[in-house]
Amino acid sequence: MPGNKAVAYRGPGKVEVEDTDYPEFELKDGPGVNPANVGRKVPHGAIVKAIATNICGSDQHMVRGRTTAPKGLVLGHEITGEVVELGPDVEFIKVGDLVSVPFNISCGRCRNCKEGKTGVCENVNPDRPGSAYGYVDMGGWVGGQAEFVLVPDADWNLLKFPDKEQAMEKILDLAMLADIFPTGYHGCVTAGVGTGSTVYIAGAGPVGLAAGASALLLGAAVVIVGDLNEDRLAQARSFGCETVDVSKGDPKDQIEQILGVPEVDCAVDAVGFEARGHGRDSGTEQPATVLNSLMEITRAGGAIGIPGLYVTGDPGAAEEAAKKGSLSIRLGLGWAKSHAFFTGQCPVMRYNRQLMMAILHDRVRIAEAVNATPIPLDQAARGYAEFDKGAACKFVLDPHGMLT
Repeated sequence: MPGNKAVAYRGPGKVEVEDTDYPEFELKDGPGVNPANVGRKVPHGAIVKAIATNICGSDQHMVRGRTTAPKGLVLGHEITGEVVELGPDVEFIKVGDLVSVPFNISCGRCRNCKEGKTGVCENVNPDRPGSAYGYVDMGGWVGGQAEFVLVPDADWNLLKFPDKEQAMEKILDLAMLADIFPTGYHGCVTAGVGTGSTVYIAGAGPVGLAAGASALLLGAAVVIVGDLNEDRLAQARSFGCETVDVSKGDPKDQIEQILGVPEVDCAVDAVGFEARGHGRDSGTEQPATVLNSLMEITRAGGAIGIPGLYVTGDPGAAEEAAKKGSLSIRLGLGWAKSHAFFTGQCPVMRYNRQLMMAILHDRVRIAEAVNATPIPLDQAARGYAEFDKGAACKFVLDPHGMLT
């Protein structure tokens, strides 16, 4: 049996690549594994050799110590790879298939899955609906920043690429299908982005950049991306977005300079719970800043997509209420303007096949948009450190040296 190496959280600011167990078709006890899931059989699963496995901002929240993630948790939920072993109940996926793994783990049989709400599957996490690989309070499914990973319900969860040779030519683009491309797209769809829309996207990290590319793919007339980080803003401009530096003041004033009016049709929060203030307050954490700002700049009757992560437990929050996920948002303003808000995990399977086709047929170059940057698995700690400092790229771990 082959060995396995994986990236594990070792406390605030620290990750290590460790020797770990090769996956089996059964959930074992370990850091973060829900006791009710220990011993759970997975005859419908597949073992996937990770060709590309990305570092995500959601992982970074854990590594910063901003969640209740336990030490030893194997990280990683953005997985693309090759099927190397199948459980006895798998019918349609085959060994050798090249696949994308949606970060949502879902069963395909509960009410929510049947309604397309795979981000809140009722059967994979004993604590509450919704699950993901390598993530705190998500049931304990082992993460995929590793050489090999177990994927349950393989026939349902895995998206097979139709041509392996073509897929390997575009593998960095296809690696974005596991999470950030569908997540950015979902933020735009739920915000109502369409032909001729004016769009403001808060945050120029990888999800915000993916949202910018998605808004253009959906036909937006003007896409404006706001951030504090000039390198990331330059990355947004590189593929056609306008930008706003929120350290210079309220976004609405800069939006008015671009559009002639201080409001947009649609807005997307790609920042989440570690938001910082604007203008003079840009050096301090103010978790409600983005949501309140978006309500100000979104036109009456508009919608706000919120794919940015918000949590129910944040031990490092600057405010006592925020430690429990309670934020001082101006709901009265949103109500008065008849805003629609859409929150929660992106249901990746709602979009990944269509976005795969857009990639394969050259309708979008998402890897260029997010500056996808491969690094070896053993350099994961460096990737996390540089990402935490605001690197304007999306780090893609390369466990088997197949991306370079």
